[in-house]
Amino acid sequence: MDKKEIQRRRMMSYFIDAAKQIMDAEGLEFVSARKVADIAGYNSATIYNYFDNLDHLIFFASMKYVKEYVMDLPKYTKGVPNPVEKYLKIWECFCIHSFHNPKIYQLIFFNKFSTSLNDVVKQYYQIFPEELDEQEEELMPMLLEKNIYARDYAALQACAKQGFIQKEHIYEINEINLLMYQGMLQIILTQQLDYPLEEAVTRMLKYIKQVMKSYYLAK
Repeated sequence: MDKKEIQRRRMMSYFIDAAKQIMDAEGLEFVSARKVADIAGYNSATIYNYFDNLDHLIFFASMKYVKEYVMDLPKYTKGVPNPVEKYLKIWECFCIHSFHNPKIYQLIFFNKFSTSLNDVVKQYYQIFPEELDEQEEELMPMLLEKNIYARDYAALQACAKQGFIQKEHIYEINEINLLMYQGMLQIILTQQLDYPLEEAVTRMLKYIKQVMKSYYLAK
């Protein structure tokens, strides 16, 4: 890696960390170019040498919150040999973290930058490679996929590969589970949930299990 690229990544990390600091202290909606620049110690115009716009920077900073999910994931999946059980454990960990931080997860997985998530994720982990240190090798393709549908699809492929579901059913399962998840996330986001978040996680897992059961191949 040349010095110019090292400098670029270092500068991006300054602005990402500054934006995350504001998000922690004040909230997502209070992030501004001026505040970020003040904390990072640079002119606000410098931000746009490294990010398309403020939303682009906020998207990168939001990935810092996904770090908690990524770091927690091995605790759920380690030692789980059955790919279907592992798939459910991935969902459990994801729901726990996303339901407690719905604005951030909505921004990352269901906004205008979400279609180019792959590029952002790759750049992000080039800047902060240590955040993937503890991950299982088989989960890496899922974590680096371009959007939430592709991530779930990658996890389901392992189930099909070992004969638990038919390959031709992956798309249907993928779509059903993610439509359910997006609906639950939206209910939480709009504060329409009339039961605890823990119950939302339990219900979501119950629904996903029912979907998997309906496509499950007896072995």
